[in-house]
Amino acid sequence: MFLWWLTPTGRGQDNYEIQVYGSETVAAGRTMVELHSNFTIEGEGDKINGVFPSRHALHETLEITQGFTPWFETGFYVFSSVQPGQGWLWVGDHIRPRVRIPEAWQWPLGLSLSTEVGFQQRSFSEDTWTWELRPIIDKQWGRWYFALNPALEKSLQGTHSNQPFAFAPSCKISVELFKAIDVGLEYYSSLGTITHFDRWEAQQHQIFPTVDLNLSPDWEFNFGVGFGLTRGTDDLVVKMILGRRF
Repeated sequence: MFLWWLTPTGRGQDNYEIQVYGSETVAAGRTMVELHSNFTIEGEGDKINGVFPSRHALHETLEITQGFTPWFETGFYVFSSVQPGQGWLWVGDHIRPRVRIPEAWQWPLGLSLSTEVGFQQRSFSEDTWTWELRPIIDKQWGRWYFALNPALEKSLQGTHSNQPFAFAPSCKISVELFKAIDVGLEYYSSLGTITHFDRWEAQQHQIFPTVDLNLSPDWEFNFGVGFGLTRGTDDLVVKMILGRRF
């Protein structure tokens, strides 16, 4: 998932969890703890509409997900940011329930749906309360894996609260290069509202070449370097996800 936080006209503090989700949920009775880290090397350098710039900002997100049934989980996020000249700051919190099609149904594709709602401080987003609906579709073909997240994002309180849902699709394709090592590409975007897409330069499009390590069923590791494709996107971002199942 990529948190754009509804900034259709300019770059800002928006990349806190850069991840394309798979349809699998955390097993019943287990807990997944993940640390999402990313650093913007080249991005927006000016404060826009009261929102901190993204350039040289380090974002740290703690995600804790509990599995309740074979088809239902709930995740909780704590967002923080290390701002140049400001130190380490709390940004906000989100909660994310998710359901999936059970494996027992033996569908040819993985399918799940998450809904996420939460708060972020005004100095990090023009929209302080937001809501997201995220369908998740994925498929494993031998060594190849594909996932699509056609997300819809809505401001509940803030500058864009009078606008309809924004469309922010993301996707991933990867291949097992060696045993326990996958390489791939992740794509993230924010196109504008569902009733009116922004012009190309105002849209956000970013490509991440990535590496995933699958050393143990209990561990998760993802690393990528992101390149912006439009003026509305941060130019260069490095991200890492480290997760552990308990």
